[in-house]
Amino acid sequence: MYLVEKIPLDQLMKQKVVLFDGAMGTEIQKLNPQPEDFPDGKEGFNDGLSFTRPEWIKTIHRSYLRAGADCIETNTFGSNKIKLEEYGYGNQTLEYNKKITEIAVEVTKEFTDKSRYVIGSMGPTGFLPSSNDPSLGQIKPDEIREAFEIQAEGLILGGVDALLIETSQDILEVKLAIEACHNAFKKTGKKVPIIANVTLDKYGKMLLGTNIQAAYTTVSEMGIDAFGLNCSTGPSEMIPSIQWLNEQNELPLLVVPNAGMPENQGGRAIYKMAPQEMAKIMADFLEQYPKVRIIGGCCGTNVDHISLLRKVIDEKATENNR
Repeated sequence: MYLVEKIPLDQLMKQKVVLFDGAMGTEIQKLNPQPEDFPDGKEGFNDGLSFTRPEWIKTIHRSYLRAGADCIETNTFGSNKIKLEEYGYGNQTLEYNKKITEIAVEVTKEFTDKSRYVIGSMGPTGFLPSSNDPSLGQIKPDEIREAFEIQAEGLILGGVDALLIETSQDILEVKLAIEACHNAFKKTGKKVPIIANVTLDKYGKMLLGTNIQAAYTTVSEMGIDAFGLNCSTGPSEMIPSIQWLNEQNELPLLVVPNAGMPENQGGRAIYKMAPQEMAKIMADFLEQYPKVRIIGGCCGTNVDHISLLRKVIDEKATENNR
């Protein structure tokens, strides 16, 4: 039971800066999962660990909440219907998302110090509907929309407080995912905030060349509640894009970078930005860009990063109250 009334996330963003959790994937890697840990031995099926190793996922969720995160993301990054079909579970999309969400909701209920929120993670399908690529581009928009719609429906039924379209590399796919969320609201009879994220390279472009101005203009009036950047780069590379977005003075902004640019070591991506360095840059963001209302960490970030980001937010709030 919460000690205070749990207000909707879109209202909370207006009152204070909200802290998301850190990485899920790189935290799972630290546990060194073996093929037998995954459903049917399907190695790399991280979302499936919610069923075969649920305590692993609960422990990661708990660690971020203890570090001060207001929100945790569901372990459903790859649980749209198209991605689940790769592992043979496409026909269980709704049930998978519902049950994985319930795991996160259950963990948040262990914390009664303040309201905690569950964010439904919706990662990309792996296809690029805007592309002319013979393999990645040849998929019908309706199929992508349906894949996200079933996922969103499961997330909503499981009890998420918001839907997060994240790590998006094709702006058409983002549009389809947003449409899917609105369709899911109609089917379930419940509406939650939509946060639409894009992923930019160090030059400020999406994978197919879309810049931040075009991406924002494309989706900003589609009934979303926040817009943001996540993954791909560290915080420093995001500065020009965040500066432009802040000047629009419209939607609240999310900034969830990696722990620096990834470095390839032995075929693995390594993230070296220390928590202190990341916290300093993010503190500057909050000082300079008041439209930034959500911060957190993506690949390579851990509880130490999130703990320092909690400190950054709290110190900023104290300053504002003086």
